[in-house]
Amino acid sequence: MDNSKIIYLHGLESTSQSGKARQFAQLFPGMITPDFTGSFEERMEQLAPILADKTDWTIIGSSFGGLMGTVFTCNHPTQVRKLILLAPALLRDHFASYLDLEPVSIPTIIIHGTEDDVVPLKPVRELAEKTFSNLKYIVVEDGHRLHKAFEELNWKEILE
Repeated sequence: MDNSKIIYLHGLESTSQSGKARQFAQLFPGMITPDFTGSFEERMEQLAPILADKTDWTIIGSSFGGLMGTVFTCNHPTQVRKLILLAPALLRDHFASYLDLEPVSIPTIIIHGTEDDVVPLKPVRELAEKTFSNLKYIVVEDGHRLHKAFEELNWKEILE
């Protein structure tokens, strides 16, 4: 796997220096962990030139970054090899227009904690099942930040 084709999209209140971003960068040297600021639209504008017209991306999106990764994948499915979403914030208004589209067949893995008090598991899972036809949902006993799960999961296998 080409680590330069892996990108981590951080959450709304986070940065490329967050714990998860640093842990991923350690596990997958050379992966891309950019910073995003501003509104959803501004963040998507910042993401576009990074992904440009390249293909075979593995996108890891956490919370708000999961929303960004999902919207990008819905709009550009031929550029994405795999989508990994960590407690994705799919309930936001920005996602509503994608619910009427054909399901996306990109291999997608969602990891979500039963103790998530920021993004509720059940409604997100229902939306995800409508959005992705090739979906694996991993439910873990953890909170929104997935600290415990990060240590326990086999990331190399998940990103394969």
